[in-house]
Amino acid sequence: MAITAAICFGSPNPKPMACAAAADTAVFSPLISRPRSLTLHRHCWNPSLVAGAPSPRSFAVRCSLSSRPDYIPNLIPDPAYVRIFDTTLRDGEQSPGATMTSSEKITVARLLSRLGVDIIEAGFPASSPDDLEAVRSIAMEVGNKPAEDGHLPVICGLARCNKKDIDAAWEAVRHARRPRVHTFIATSEIHMQHKLRKTREEVVRIAREMVGYARRLGCEDIEFSPEDAGRSDREFLYHVLEEVIKAGATTVNIPDTVGYTIPHEFGQLISDIKANTRGIENAIISTHCQNDLGLATANTLAGASAGARQLEVTVNGIGERAGNASLEEVVMAIRCRKQTMGGLYTGINTKHINMASKMVAEYSGLHVQPHKAIVGANAFSHESGIHQDGMLKFKGTYEIISPDDIGLSRSNESGIVLGKLSGRHALKSKLTELGYDISGKELDDVFKRFKEIAEKKKRVSDDDIEALISNEIFQPKVIWSLRDLQVTSGTLGLSTATVKLIDSEGVERIACSVGTGPVHAAYEAVNNIVQVRVTLMEYSLNSVTEGIDAVATTRVLIRADHNGHTSTHALTGETLPRAFSGSGADMDVVVSSVRAYISALNKMLGFREISPNEIPSPERDMDLSLSLSLSLSKIMMIKICLMKSFKALRCGIYLMLNVYGCNLVFVNEDERFRVVWWNECED
Repeated sequence: MAITAAICFGSPNPKPMACAAAADTAVFSPLISRPRSLTLHRHCWNPSLVAGAPSPRSFAVRCSLSSRPDYIPNLIPDPAYVRIFDTTLRDGEQSPGATMTSSEKITVARLLSRLGVDIIEAGFPASSPDDLEAVRSIAMEVGNKPAEDGHLPVICGLARCNKKDIDAAWEAVRHARRPRVHTFIATSEIHMQHKLRKTREEVVRIAREMVGYARRLGCEDIEFSPEDAGRSDREFLYHVLEEVIKAGATTVNIPDTVGYTIPHEFGQLISDIKANTRGIENAIISTHCQNDLGLATANTLAGASAGARQLEVTVNGIGERAGNASLEEVVMAIRCRKQTMGGLYTGINTKHINMASKMVAEYSGLHVQPHKAIVGANAFSHESGIHQDGMLKFKGTYEIISPDDIGLSRSNESGIVLGKLSGRHALKSKLTELGYDISGKELDDVFKRFKEIAEKKKRVSDDDIEALISNEIFQPKVIWSLRDLQVTSGTLGLSTATVKLIDSEGVERIACSVGTGPVHAAYEAVNNIVQVRVTLMEYSLNSVTEGIDAVATTRVLIRADHNGHTSTHALTGETLPRAFSGSGADMDVVVSSVRAYISALNKMLGFREISPNEIPSPERDMDLSLSLSLSLSKIMMIKICLMKSFKALRCGIYLMLNVYGCNLVFVNEDERFRVVWWNECED
């Protein structure tokens, strides 16, 4: 009988509870009658405590084959189990342009729960009211609703070592069934001297007092991080950790904040902490490795081998600067090299890795490089003739991981080829094959776009389908949507664009503009409707597949010019403007570009929760009727009838026509109309 069938550790109460079969009650009666007399060490299990108990080896093997251990903040019943702490929604969102809306964060958190992540660091609540509300929402929803397999993640909030931050973090996460507060302070000489301007004694006192303060608030699961531990003095580091454990810390996280250490150094650091920190048996050792030297995953695995039993990671490795240890790399390395890793295992359902990667990439706007391990587009591609020959004979020749392991199906395995005659059922089957569980209105929206593409392409590839998914499903709340777009451009004059948008209430709005190119003109037309001035920080356009009829995907990054949202950086304390990303896909590159721009605007406006009624719409009071009589000579007769008023024109609205290749723009100037040609001006 496996020991996990006999002793059940309930959370958050760490007292053992009897759940053995009646026949085995006598064996475990000492545990049942005197629960406080049992002492468990998290790195080993002493069989002498219970007569007739299985050997340590059989215990480890049996536990590794069973389900994840019950959650106890400062103890893991199975010494081979490794907790996965995901900080995609906190550290990952600190990447420039990776801002997510509250609804997007909740969606990602739901998927992380299905993925089997043990702890979700949902954000830095003190950075802004928006972040606090987002973390609170995740705690209330994801932190109280178990996944399909019954798993319920811990919901964590980050806080600096001060009462204000800790109050905000606790207020946000306390609504979860398993709340955690994660607080930190720097311990390296360079940080204490130049950033904190505090002595060692002051740092120890603050750390001890703030962990105690979090405990007094009612939080029984507290994580402490000595920032820049990789460059901290060892003896001082041991002392700080000892003090915070005494004050009530249940997890001590060892961050390589600047990605400075190399694997054998970091592994030795974890071993030294285990050996030299008094009271370390009463806490879980965790790792947090940055990727500045490209060693985050290697350092994390070295830490696990040395005894760390919580590993902090992000999906796709996103994060500050060069990013963090990648969840998919760490988890699959432990799974693939289990024996070499000493039998370590995690509770991650790897079938959801591919979907998590795609969702985070779309919501964050940080696309995965093709050669990224595990989830990159080329991770399971083989172009070399020698490799292809080996793959055809036996896939194990060049693949150590099956794409099925991460929820990725190979193209054409189902035999379904989609085209303009394909129906809804065939599309849904293909989506299921690609790992998307879509139905209802979402399926209707994707099917509508699929038909539009299929009418123009003979065969719609898997990559085309995934681009449509990104454009239809992984989008922010719709405040504005594109109805029509018409552009003219070329070498004969200014590019022009006419755009029709529909707001969330179904009202259509039209605007025209000129620009240096069709995309510029279209973006200016959108700006005239939305009336929110932004700066375009990044713009990229890529072809999804080969061929002249390929679907184009566009990614943009924008920032509000005035009164934009800001957040407080967790490590530096700086107030930084938020940037918002958007993506779009279409066979027309201009349409794709406009979709991406509107997506970014929707994310920004949705983040601020501005309704269309709050946005100025000067054209609402305008009803223009234009009657133009034009000839090819320079003498032109222009008749303009204004049915109501000049109000809209006084606000700077202009009308534009393209006639015989000439760009004609009507602009209000002191209540007179000025006709502007692309190569000359005439009043």
